[in-house]
Amino acid sequence: MTGLFDAVFSRGRAAEAVSGRAWLDALLRFEGALAEAAADAGALDPEAARAVASAIEEGGFDLGAMADSAAAIGNPVAGVVDALRERVPERHRHAVHFGATSQDAMDTAMMLVAKEAIRRLHHDYRRCISAAGSFKDRYPDLEMNGRTLLQQAEPVSFGGAAETWAVILANARKSKAHLEYRLSYTGPGGVGATRDPLAGDRYRIAARLGELLGLDATWAWIHTDRTPVVQIGSVVAAMAGACGKVAVDVILLSQNEIGEVSEGRPGGSTSMPHKRNPVAATCARACAVRTPGLVATLFAAMPQELQRSPGLWHSEWETLSDLLQLTGSAAAWLRESLQGLQVHPDVMERNLREAEG
Repeated sequence: MTGLFDAVFSRGRAAEAVSGRAWLDALLRFEGALAEAAADAGALDPEAARAVASAIEEGGFDLGAMADSAAAIGNPVAGVVDALRERVPERHRHAVHFGATSQDAMDTAMMLVAKEAIRRLHHDYRRCISAAGSFKDRYPDLEMNGRTLLQQAEPVSFGGAAETWAVILANARKSKAHLEYRLSYTGPGGVGATRDPLAGDRYRIAARLGELLGLDATWAWIHTDRTPVVQIGSVVAAMAGACGKVAVDVILLSQNEIGEVSEGRPGGSTSMPHKRNPVAATCARACAVRTPGLVATLFAAMPQELQRSPGLWHSEWETLSDLLQLTGSAAAWLRESLQGLQVHPDVMERNLREAEG
């Protein structure tokens, strides 16, 4: 069912990438790649791995049933694994979830979901940077009032001010290049990987699993090390904050008392027909303002107990999903605002004249 507020907060391409279906697909992708990696490493019969892959390809996994199954152990992995085993011939069922824990599946799925969501939100984010930067070429010498502490200051170039928007957006994105989408796989033998003669295979399996999933497997992701999660959350929150900064500038410059820019598709009012609200910038700001609390939750979940936390890693799933969705929505709204932004040089000139006194 479509949520009442989805049109505002689920805009853009990232929302679908963090949906329940996307998470389920990521969990199944992990299970399929795990069986294949174990077979490639010689720990599983290739026929068993193919049986797992075939069951996943056939599909038919009920998202609602998988969601309901989470109540049994606190996460949906058991439901996914049970449903997958039911679809695999009994002689090959040992190949499902080979040597893995529930947290391995959830953490790896979270990385797959985040990687795809960030890829998608960049579609709009890059266009925000491009749209902001284009004003420098279109209005290189157009002067407007500069404003510090929301008071009129020295004149500035509108093209230069818009170029600043582009720089702020680009700076927030730069740290993306250092993100590590990390694989989680404890391997045969459990968390310590010491109780099974196959424990040595976990390194070969993990390396191959990383290759299949496109995740970093060079450093084992310790279950209670949440650095990869907060790293992603921090980068995404910075991007949302940059979108919010540009959006609020558009909102301020669109005020009737200033009127130096206006959105190409302004919104109306239920009671005041004369209003021309900057809806896209307003919605971008609304999305961005919700993100600081979410990234704070990710940081609050960092001090996890011993080898696996009861509750803290659980708190990350929807939190990171919401953060990615809101940042993607903010970027989508801001792109619409900037690409359709109308600049009013005559009003800028009038405001400059009035400020001279």
